[in-house]
Amino acid sequence: MKRFLISLFVVLLTVPVSAQSLIRHPWQGKRVAYFGDSITDPRNDGSKLKYWNYLQDWLQIEPFVYGVSGRQWNDIPRQADKLKAEHGDDFDAILIFIGTNDYNAGIPIGEWFTERPEKVVAGIHEQKHPVDRLHRYPVMGDSTYRGRINKALDYVKRMYPTKQIVLMTPIHRAEFYANEKNWQPREDYTNLCGEYLDAYVQSVKEAGNLWAVPVIDLNALCGLYPLMDEMAQFFKSAEKDRLHPNDAGHERMAKTIMQQLITLPVF
Repeated sequence: MKRFLISLFVVLLTVPVSAQSLIRHPWQGKRVAYFGDSITDPRNDGSKLKYWNYLQDWLQIEPFVYGVSGRQWNDIPRQADKLKAEHGDDFDAILIFIGTNDYNAGIPIGEWFTERPEKVVAGIHEQKHPVDRLHRYPVMGDSTYRGRINKALDYVKRMYPTKQIVLMTPIHRAEFYANEKNWQPREDYTNLCGEYLDAYVQSVKEAGNLWAVPVIDLNALCGLYPLMDEMAQFFKSAEKDRLHPNDAGHERMAKTIMQQLITLPVF
């Protein structure tokens, strides 16, 4: 893959500008479902344009948007059901961008698996015979973050075994002061269960390996870091909302997503 990308880059450098428009992005013109929370929700007023609007403009991706403000990982099966009801299998891929509200709500991280000893028949250079081994089972439930991710990905991958599914990590977050009932501190404070945002980001990256799903690490790659005053220009309000990116912030995310998607097949 690395050799292919280097070759592609060299070709792009040598192709005349007038001809570069003929080289199509693999996701050009595809139909993509977006699952998530307020950063994806078209009704959120933090920005006029969302990252998926930019991808629609640049790549002519037809967006099917199901993100809802305030939702957490346990809402992904519902979003998948709504996609199924409205579009069946008539789409190409799913992008899942969620997790920041699980952190804010203090959902415990939990474990990926439970283990129990069992007997299994084994043998390599000798006759097969029963041996004692530990057998792990994915935790499936809504009471922990990892249990929610397991449950959601098990559900979506079984519902859509032929579709490309891509995870995106939560971006960095600073203060969000909506009102007295919705007052959210910065990510450099622990949440109600004593965890930093980092643990929720790391779990999404681990989920990629556990469930054979590619991950776009927006937390690291898109450059948005609202804990710095200099970066407030990419968010809705320097004083009250450094959680929701503004148009410039969404454009920056979209550029990262577009470049990362070029390495992934759609089908």
